[in-house]
Amino acid sequence: MAQLAGKNWVNGLKPGLRVVISAGASGIGRAISDMLILHGAKLHICDVAENFLADFKKTHAGHGVTKADVSKEADVERFFKEAKASLGGIDALINNAGIAGPTGGVDEITPEDWRRCIDIDLTGQFLCARLAVPEIKAAGGGAIVNMSSAAGKHGYAFRTPYAAAKFGVIGFTQSLAKELGPSNIRVNAILPGIVEGPRIEGVIGARAEQLGISYKEMEKEYLSRTSLRRMVSPHDVAAMVLFLLSPMGENISGQSLGVDGNVETL
Repeated sequence: MAQLAGKNWVNGLKPGLRVVISAGASGIGRAISDMLILHGAKLHICDVAENFLADFKKTHAGHGVTKADVSKEADVERFFKEAKASLGGIDALINNAGIAGPTGGVDEITPEDWRRCIDIDLTGQFLCARLAVPEIKAAGGGAIVNMSSAAGKHGYAFRTPYAAAKFGVIGFTQSLAKELGPSNIRVNAILPGIVEGPRIEGVIGARAEQLGISYKEMEKEYLSRTSLRRMVSPHDVAAMVLFLLSPMGENISGQSLGVDGNVETL
């Protein structure tokens, strides 16, 4: 039992853990931010929406914020410069920023929409990781959590840019886990499934319109592909992040962890 107490299993995070989160002011990112702050972490987040950043600042005074688009190298450099200044170092990175991308056949999707989805959902994770890693190494090790998707496991017809990016995140994660393990840095991917909120509502609505059926019919079809027949919440995803950053996750790396009610197919 002394060993359990020594690892601080009950209290969760190391006190004052310094965490950088992309897109941390809304949706899944906000749930992660709230969860980590509740457990004593010190955060610096970015987001593209000023209204969400303003609400975050109002709720969580003392934690840093930067308006930044992770697909833009200059924005990411400014984000990490400000994060390092406010936190004094970095122990963990949560690569959460992402967009749903277009819905349509491969012959209908424009190259511009394809690139935008890949730039945010995949390249943005690289741009953040390349600046976070030296800081996490300097801290003696830590963790990176990359947000993938059930689409990164199953593929996703009519959502090819999104699925391609999310498959890429898994390859990026497994490669970084091998590269950074000797520096005591754990790297894992989370694969959310059908997460309740505005994004999935937009995705379901777009697909329903494409097929000429009602939103309710399309939603039922989506949930029929999930063993538990229900959506997950952003807080379910946040709980997995908390686990991975805690001492309980200290020997988990290179994994792709579904938080999805067991999505069987997409």
